[in-house]
Amino acid sequence: MTRYTSVTGGAVAWKASLTAAFEALLGRSLSGYDRGAEYAAYYHGHFFHETRLDRDPIWLNPAVLSGGEPVEVGDLYLYDMGEPPLRFDAGRSLFQFSSHGLSEAFAADLARACLAPDVVRGADLAPVLWRHDLDLADPILAENWHVCYARIASNGTLLDAMRVATGIGDGPGSLIPFEGNADATWTPALEAVANPRLRAHLSLGCCDVAEAEGLTYLGSDAPLGPLLEEGGCSVVAGWKDGHGQVDVTVLQLGTPLTGPS
Repeated sequence: MTRYTSVTGGAVAWKASLTAAFEALLGRSLSGYDRGAEYAAYYHGHFFHETRLDRDPIWLNPAVLSGGEPVEVGDLYLYDMGEPPLRFDAGRSLFQFSSHGLSEAFAADLARACLAPDVVRGADLAPVLWRHDLDLADPILAENWHVCYARIASNGTLLDAMRVATGIGDGPGSLIPFEGNADATWTPALEAVANPRLRAHLSLGCCDVAEAEGLTYLGSDAPLGPLLEEGGCSVVAGWKDGHGQVDVTVLQLGTPLTGPS
């Protein structure tokens, strides 16, 4: 057996393990979801805004804003238990932007790019800023914008959205050896995950609300804000922390939120 065959076989087995694990967690087959739809995991919540990471100038780097490369924002982790920082797709993240105090020409151009009033994808905001030679890093403009839904970088499939939403990297080496207990509600689903390391890692996202280390799994009952609901999105799965500060939501995207970045 060649090394290529070994590596390829390992990747296929890993994908199969993830698929089976997420199906157990979701309670249905991934093939039962719309294969033609786009899926994404978004990071949002009070912590993101109160720390002003939603206004970090790194979001405005031209290569980042256009969606050309993923970005790490501050030291932002899902669990902060030795895993790599979260990586975001700024081009497909959603920005809240006010044209207050700016020119009428800019306001009109921005309105055409918005998918909802004052809400625009990063990739659609970038050319507007360039056409008007506007530098959002200017302190005078610092309050005109923020990221309201930060999209965790993924390839648009449901499998990959679930992977990044649960803090899993490209292979088994990214799994966190969590030794705590999951909430009893999700124990039967987790027991169906054959890989013990993968089961332990996913348990970290199924903790009781009082568990300080992990997140609480909400399933498809995670709340969907009016912006996303009006954009035709639907919740696949969601998580929150015990303090109500962090939210991670996997969505099937509506048409207004999809598009090239």
